[in-house]
Amino acid sequence: MNKKRLLAAILSASMVLALAACGGGGGGAASSNPATSTPATSTPAASTPSTGGDETIYIPVMAKGFQHQFWQAVKAGAEAAATDLGVEIYFDGPASETEIDKQVNMVKTEMAKNPKAMALAALSTDAVKEILEECAAKGIPVIGFDSGVPDDTSGAVKATAATNNEAAAAIAAEKFGEHEGLVAKMQAATPDNPVVIGCISQDAVSASVMGRTTGFVNKMAEVAEKYQPGKVSVEGHTIWEKKVADPAIIIQVAISATTEATAVQTAATSLLGTKGLAAVFCSNEGAVTGFLAAVSDGEDLAEGGRYADLVVAGFDAGAAQKNAVRQGWFYGSVTQDPYSIGYNAVEMAYKAAKGEPVSDVDTGAQWYNADNIDDEMIALLVYD
Repeated sequence: MNKKRLLAAILSASMVLALAACGGGGGGAASSNPATSTPATSTPAASTPSTGGDETIYIPVMAKGFQHQFWQAVKAGAEAAATDLGVEIYFDGPASETEIDKQVNMVKTEMAKNPKAMALAALSTDAVKEILEECAAKGIPVIGFDSGVPDDTSGAVKATAATNNEAAAAIAAEKFGEHEGLVAKMQAATPDNPVVIGCISQDAVSASVMGRTTGFVNKMAEVAEKYQPGKVSVEGHTIWEKKVADPAIIIQVAISATTEATAVQTAATSLLGTKGLAAVFCSNEGAVTGFLAAVSDGEDLAEGGRYADLVVAGFDAGAAQKNAVRQGWFYGSVTQDPYSIGYNAVEMAYKAAKGEPVSDVDTGAQWYNADNIDDEMIALLVYD
């Protein structure tokens, strides 16, 4: 995608989001009603792709939700791709991600329009099983996006545009490896005075959280080995445990007893009491929320605070986390790229509609900190 065009699309999308937030009365939610939203038609007069005749390619993009700013950013990316490719899209989703039946009915409505392809983030694969079978029978390719359509057996789903959670979380470990103070501590670490780097996760069941935990732990171990070869131990949970004798650096994985905020706070408080703790990575918004509660909503990380020297990184971009980044309490955080998710979903659906081969796409992630959080390229991605 042309850089100028990308920037123009992002600026345009930012204005749309700002207007939506102002009109919605709070929370950054879109003011438009999903049930009455209109198709996003973006067809340049000079070039209208077709599948063989003069018929414009029509692609419904069915999301898991609609009002959350994450999905608005996905929508902005999808509309930019529609403009670039000269296709017609319709973006919609239920108001809540618990409304499975409503999403199913939305998808059925779009199927009645005989689309050339479909992009789908299914709330339930089982709930759309018959629709997927119909797509397979009619030769309508389906592209999954975000969480996609896991465990599809129909063969209709040709590829998925989503975040590679392991690669995304590895960014935080790489950034820890660039922090001069933390690097100095790792270099000076000894078995008698080991440095501890914590990873707080809500659970060991969620695929995304497990992927992020694995990505961070593996990359952090790789970084730490540069300074203490053979003396890096991973401890705290059997899934990731790789203990060594007399470690100089310990990567401590802390998994909360439940996903409740109070349980995460308890796990964070326990980790904060660990001697030699130098850095902490929180693998999702829930982990960040629990951790911030354990440090007096971030005040203990401020200059002069109890944990002022602690290097902290998060994942996602809720309001409290963004405040922690802006205040400098967090070294930085990793955010998914919902704009890219939407753009790639439509681009792949377009290719699949034309009979071109497609394959899964990692839509990437971005590191943001106090220096770049308000840049146009980042502001669209750090959704509440």
